Amino acid sequence: MTGVRVYRYVGPPELRTATRSDVAGAVIGTHDDVDAWLSGCDVVEAREPFTFVIDLRGTLRVAARRSEHVACAGGEPVLSAGEIAFGEGPNGLEVTEVTNQSTGYCPEASSWPAVAHALDRAGLAHPGRFTDEFVFRRCLRCGERNVVRDGDFTCAICDGELPASWNFDVE
Repeated sequence: MTGVRVYRYVGPPELRTATRSDVAGAVIGTHDDVDAWLSGCDVVEAREPFTFVIDLRGTLRVAARRSEHVACAGGEPVLSAGEIAFGEGPNGLEVTEVTNQSTGYCPEASSWPAVAHALDRAGLAHPGRFTDEFVFRRCLRCGERNVVRDGDFTCAICDGELPASWNFDVE
């Protein structure tokens, strides 16, 4: 996949420091991998969306919802990140919801093709897009990460104006 953006971790440094690469999220390459993952979850957890990342090899990795995306990625950069839910569809197990909600990596909605590619490779039916798309911006005044809501490009911390374009690749 050419022209794909790589997202580096932009969240709290202490979370990245505490991350160990040997405990990254479970690799999901097939339906069987999803079945095995879900069978290890308790009933409540299996009904919730999971944390996911698409690693630099284009592989889907999942972890419990309340885990950090940087931990799921083993501290590495990603092609996308967010939350994902699985359920039974007309042809068996499929992805029912998927978002780019990750304040650790702040991926753009345009990272969808990396997600679709990983899901297609694993043979998992999916919605064809993020079911909820989040817009992230870093405030140039205070440096805080923001989720843009209702088209309001105002920093939630200092009321500074947020850039119109994604800006986590600039210091």
